[in-house]
Amino acid sequence: MDTPYQPNLSHCGIFCRDIEAMKRFYCGVFDMQETDRGVGFTFPFTIVFLSGRNDQHHQLALASSRGPDSPSTVMQLSFKVQTIAHLREARKRALELGATKMRGLNHGNALSIYCMDPEDNTVEVYLDTPWYVSQPHGDTLDIDMDDAAIWLDTERIVRTDPSFMPVEEWQRRFAARTQAARTASQP
Repeated sequence: MDTPYQPNLSHCGIFCRDIEAMKRFYCGVFDMQETDRGVGFTFPFTIVFLSGRNDQHHQLALASSRGPDSPSTVMQLSFKVQTIAHLREARKRALELGATKMRGLNHGNALSIYCMDPEDNTVEVYLDTPWYVSQPHGDTLDIDMDDAAIWLDTERIVRTDPSFMPVEEWQRRFAARTQAARTASQP
């Protein structure tokens, strides 16, 4: 192979009770749009494909066959943003469109808000920090604090964690482990 084998998770699908309500939520909160819709050949139910990118046909597939009393089996759907202001905007939009159980968590390596979508699936919106600490890690995050205070508090938290390192160091170690695994698997 000329190019290294490197699978990239690109989209996910969830079963829905009310596909139109779920489409409104994800399009309204995350600026996605419907790219296609139809009944599947191997999945005999309606599927609505949503994307927020012109280079990706779909990032989320909504399927219509979730039973009325079926609990969610989604651990979480995560959306990455670039700024704390974007976290605040996502929170505002999600609450306006029926999200519940909104909460903030500081993971050290990411600042996150979590909520439940209209069908009780957990949704995370997050942004990366320039630091690494072992996961799971979760301190309370108040995104109503000013940005500078959030960044100072986050740096204070991560620097007290024994696993702390700059994210570039974690990336370097990850690349070294990946290369070692590839080398070990070659005949």
